[in-house]
Amino acid sequence: MQLLKFYVDDIIKTALREDINYIDSTTDLLIPEESRSAAYFAAKADGVLCGAEVAARVFTLLDPEIDVKFLKKDGEFIKNGDRIAEINGSTRSMLKAERTALNLIQHMSGIATYTRKCVDAVAGTGASIADTRKTLPGLRPLQKYAVTVGGGRNHRYNLTDAAMLKDNHIDAYGSITGAVNALREKAGHMLQIEVETRSMDEVKEAVDCGVNVIMLDNMTTDEMKRACEFINGRAKTEASGNVTLENIRAVAETGVDIISLGALTHSVTAFDISMKWEK
Repeated sequence: MQLLKFYVDDIIKTALREDINYIDSTTDLLIPEESRSAAYFAAKADGVLCGAEVAARVFTLLDPEIDVKFLKKDGEFIKNGDRIAEINGSTRSMLKAERTALNLIQHMSGIATYTRKCVDAVAGTGASIADTRKTLPGLRPLQKYAVTVGGGRNHRYNLTDAAMLKDNHIDAYGSITGAVNALREKAGHMLQIEVETRSMDEVKEAVDCGVNVIMLDNMTTDEMKRACEFINGRAKTEASGNVTLENIRAVAETGVDIISLGALTHSVTAFDISMKWEK
């Protein structure tokens, strides 16, 4: 996945506008306009770096004359104490950009790091790790990019990408079969259909409908294993709900094709990075 620059710029502009408004009362009143400085980013934990170009863009969007050099690339494993980037330029601009740049790179690196842990935990099982639409408003492009940097895959980017019949859709319409048939009457031939199932009866109904993906929602590992054996390749299988780093290996060993986790994006811990001033 590649980040489109206009997407990134819009996110950064919103963040800077929120943070600075029209004046930085501390920096603008304290630091002489002609002051120049040098600083660097340092890792304060072990994990996967993500958001290097985004963080660099915060500085250069605010001040094109700032020079930002990243010493590590997205996807690289970094260790506590590693120097990640070097920044040189206007002291005022560097101080104004610092928090926004750190907020973004810390959040993205946190997602990439947790995703990598999940990917490593299921290695050799054939299951892939995917995100969900449980993203923070306005940050979806960055969050989904971070998942791919960590070795995961993207689920639907938005509601247009695929038709996904969740429990509320099914309950509102009346049945899986009725809902799938109604969708197929109106949908184009390119639209894939996924159905969320909560029991073996619903799994069997979804298979009979010939849907593309069957989600096994909040099932036990024994239930998921029976469901995968029954589906037997007639649809892609996706496990979702109550998946943690502690039980993800057991979920993968049931034979599911995909494991989706909202926790990759909606509640991940930020990766600790700080900006240090050169003496």
